[in-house]
Amino acid sequence: MVLIIIAGCLTTKAQSLEENLIVGAERIGDYIEQLENKNIAIVANATSVVRRCNRNSYTHLVDTLLSRKIEVSKIFSPEHGFRTIADAGEKVSSSIDPKTGIEIVSLYGKQRKPTKEDLNDVDLILFDIQDVGVRFYTYIATLQYIMEAAADNHIPLIVLDRPNPNGDLVDGPVMEKENTSFLGLQPIPLVYGLTIGEYARLLNEENWLETEKSLELKVIQMANYDRTHRYHLPIRPSPNLPNAQSIALYPSLGLFEGTHINAGRGTPQPFQRYGSKDLDQTVFSFNYEVTSTLGAKYPKQLGELCYGEDLSLVEVPKKVSLHWLLKAYHHHKGAFFKSESFKLHSGQSALEEMIQSGFTENQIRATWEKDLEAFKVIRSRHIMYP
Repeated sequence: MVLIIIAGCLTTKAQSLEENLIVGAERIGDYIEQLENKNIAIVANATSVVRRCNRNSYTHLVDTLLSRKIEVSKIFSPEHGFRTIADAGEKVSSSIDPKTGIEIVSLYGKQRKPTKEDLNDVDLILFDIQDVGVRFYTYIATLQYIMEAAADNHIPLIVLDRPNPNGDLVDGPVMEKENTSFLGLQPIPLVYGLTIGEYARLLNEENWLETEKSLELKVIQMANYDRTHRYHLPIRPSPNLPNAQSIALYPSLGLFEGTHINAGRGTPQPFQRYGSKDLDQTVFSFNYEVTSTLGAKYPKQLGELCYGEDLSLVEVPKKVSLHWLLKAYHHHKGAFFKSESFKLHSGQSALEEMIQSGFTENQIRATWEKDLEAFKVIRSRHIMYP
């Protein structure tokens, strides 16, 4: 019988890859000594959990550390907030966590990076947020700003690693410098095939951080991680990515964010469908109504009957697919692109023009290859798992 230690609990070997996986946060013995007798700041949200001994429920990392007498003095929260309920793009105010009384400093409101004053009483920063491996998912931008603030203020940073649910997929256009924003700060592909811990190492070791100071970085690795597997996450990483299908489709359907097409926000199946009142009803028979929902109060096409496609049961291709984007473009009435937003999401100035000029998906993908191969060389230097 094989025993697995999770957050100090002994359990027999589980059956599935998800059950066998031990995330960085659950390997408490590997980092708790570094937290003792220090003021700790935690960058966290609702995904920052560890399994309880019965393996069927979870405890938030903040509560787990407090129970072990670790001094958590401050929480930094990313987009969507500490409890992950705010809309995409919605500003979140700083507050006090009602459960613990700890100050929460929002990094998606008045500021995106901790200030020197925010870090005056902090001895060490702990980062534990579930990423999905897609460039315009803003948690990696928050990670970079945390790393820069930690370096500038001579504060060590520990990143507790979690799986990339999109596995080792590396695909899509590479971000161009002129299109960088909080939706993409670095010249990486749309999907980059790294865990968040590996990505932290890349930023640090490739000297991509906007600071002249060095960072003391430690990554607590996972155990039993298979990087080729698309993991089913136990907790949705944000309000509009509720399941594995939405996460797998997100790299492709996320490009609709830079258009007038609704990508399922305001419906029970966000990022598992797309549609618009302006799509050709003779081509698209599937329809749905867009309403205001938790996590999508003001979605595109609000109150409209949209025609489009239901993708909730399709087999998701192992690539960034342009099929649905091109199909919608060719059967849409009126303005399709929100040009500036589309550039920020795609990272590529020429993609809109290529689509308008009639390029096929294969012709467009061919323009990505050189940059993708160059990134794969960089990526290979920071892989921590076989």
